[in-house]
Amino acid sequence: MDKKVMLLNQTLVTEFLLLGVTDIQELNPILFVTVLAMYFVNVAGNGAILLIVISDPRLHSPMYFFLGNLACLDICFSTVTVPKILDNFFSTSKAISFLGCITQLYFFHLLGSTEALLLAVMAFDRFVAICRPLHYPSIMNGQVCIQVAISIWAIPFVHALVHSILTSQLNFCGSNQIHHFFCDVKPLLELACGNTELNRWLLNTFTGTFAIGLFFLTFLSYFYIITYLFLKTRSCSMLHKALSTCASHFMVVMIFYAPVLFIYINPDSGSSLEKDRIIAVMYTVVTPALNPLIYTLRNKEVRGALNRKLRILL
Repeated sequence: MDKKVMLLNQTLVTEFLLLGVTDIQELNPILFVTVLAMYFVNVAGNGAILLIVISDPRLHSPMYFFLGNLACLDICFSTVTVPKILDNFFSTSKAISFLGCITQLYFFHLLGSTEALLLAVMAFDRFVAICRPLHYPSIMNGQVCIQVAISIWAIPFVHALVHSILTSQLNFCGSNQIHHFFCDVKPLLELACGNTELNRWLLNTFTGTFAIGLFFLTFLSYFYIITYLFLKTRSCSMLHKALSTCASHFMVVMIFYAPVLFIYINPDSGSSLEKDRIIAVMYTVVTPALNPLIYTLRNKEVRGALNRKLRILL
């Protein structure tokens, strides 16, 4: 009888407590303003990019089509976590329901995997445009771009669903305090009872392999581009323009992948959770805000379209 009661208590967890970005309460007002400012830059910057990509006919090309997808994705990705982070800075309960926690976990992995795929496709788009310019219109035509975009958003559905279902089936006992500022698989596994080997294998092997594989393909595309440019391009101005475009793309890739690879390839351990929280701030708050700044500051076409739009509005 006692065993059944204990099992019942483990499976009837109704909420978790998100401990937040830091345990130092005095930092909360400063962090609140900082995170809110970054979120505003993210939404305003990416929203502006999305608007000009849609409205400016000069940007109706595969490169900017995928840039528009990235802008939309960055807004959604931050919105999964940031509003709850801001609320918890001054909340006394810091509670999130069991269903809300699993839902947040699902969309976090869905959108994170989608961004990894999108960055790989954007790198391939640049590879075809620079290294195979004569074949570019046929390879990256409008129909192909739409099909690729649908696939990019659809493929991570299964990956995120598997994580969500397996995590929701775990038994939770003891503390319901999550040492993180959002619901993710790794901190939830620290609270789980029973066998979590399958969950850990999926997190460290499948998710890690997925991330490394996409990073390798992305890196390979840029490696071929740089090699091709130095071997084939005779014009210094053309070389500079191509390298400048690729540099902004590769900067986004590095900012996105550096913290992700560290967390999902680093072996699980309770002592790493504090470090994980700090690193997670990078790809949930900072990176989505930096992307529009990188693209607008380094991309002449985007800057020109933005200036034209502002002149019309003003």
